Amino acid sequence: MPIVYYIRHGETDWNVAGRLQGGRDIPLNARGRAQAAHCGGILRDLFARAGNGPSAYDYVSSPLCRATETMEIVRVSLGLPAQGYRTDKALIEIAFGDWEGFTIAQLHSHDPQRIAQREQDKWHFLPPGGESYEMVSKRMQAWHRTLTRDTVVTAHGGTARGLYAALGIYKPAAAPLVDIEQGAVYAIEDAKLTRYA
Repeated sequence: MPIVYYIRHGETDWNVAGRLQGGRDIPLNARGRAQAAHCGGILRDLFARAGNGPSAYDYVSSPLCRATETMEIVRVSLGLPAQGYRTDKALIEIAFGDWEGFTIAQLHSHDPQRIAQREQDKWHFLPPGGESYEMVSKRMQAWHRTLTRDTVVTAHGGTARGLYAALGIYKPAAAPLVDIEQGAVYAIEDAKLTRYA
């Protein structure tokens, strides 16, 4: 299978506040833009080690602006035009539905029963009007099967967790608990995960 260089989008103000973003289109903040440039530098080193130029890879992003802005900064730092990548709706962040915009702390008082259910089984839990990690994993598995060459991806923490479970890197019950850092590149090769930060 092709190698996937997976980058979670850079930081947003909602990340700082701990708000659930899901499908909301929240832009990067200054730290997020710096993280994206840092990821470009990591990729430049990885590609040089592999003996490839940046144009040897495919580039695909979630269509949400925090991911596309990350991709454009990464590409510019690799010496590529900012555009020249594609977007794929399959990479959109897990939908939190009615919970988007809230923090988990707020939901503990606003919707305590459902929060308790989520803490019992994050994999199958369905937020009101949202989707489960199990659903995200199925769409990420279908997306992964479409890859034909080594690919740089900018997307989200939830979609990364879904992909890790789909590829057997983590068991489904453990995948939703995995921390996906911003400002790091995760190389996935033959269902093996390597983090570069």
